[in-house]
Amino acid sequence: MTERVVRPRYDDVDVGTRLPVLTHSVGRFDLVRYAGASGDFNVIHWNDRVATAAGLPSVIAHGMLTLGVAVRLVCDWCGDPAAVVECEGRFAKPVVVPDDDTGVELVVEGVVARKLARPQVRVDLSVRCGGEKVLSRSRAVVVLG
Repeated sequence: MTERVVRPRYDDVDVGTRLPVLTHSVGRFDLVRYAGASGDFNVIHWNDRVATAAGLPSVIAHGMLTLGVAVRLVCDWCGDPAAVVECEGRFAKPVVVPDDDTGVELVVEGVVARKLARPQVRVDLSVRCGGEKVLSRSRAVVVLG
C-alpha cells in the first residue's frame, strides 16, 4: 500500500511554519555519482592530495550537491520537485567528506519565511554539518496548491 502524500496548500501555511528536519549522509561514493551526473570532475572532490594542496582539510562535497540536498527538503515537503521555482544559497563552509564507510551528515531545516504572490511561499533553509552552518542565505520559492 502506498502512502498518500498530503501536499501543503497556500491557504493552510503560515509564516513560521516549520518543515520536517531532513538528515542526509554524504559519502565519497556520492561525490563520484554527483560528479558523473553533473560533469563536475574538479579534483578537490575526489583526491585528498590535490584537496590538501589547495588548502582544504580533505576532499569536499560539491557545493551544488549540498544545495541540492537542502532543496530536497522543500521537494519532500511540497510533494512535487517541479513546484520549486527558485533556489539559492551561498557556500559558507566546505563540507569535508571523510574517506570511510560513514561519510558526513547534513542536517537541513526549513521555515516558511514569506508568503509571496499567491500561490508562492519562500522557505528559508538552514544547512549544518557537524553543528556548523555550511550554507548561508539559502532559500527556495515553491508553488503550493
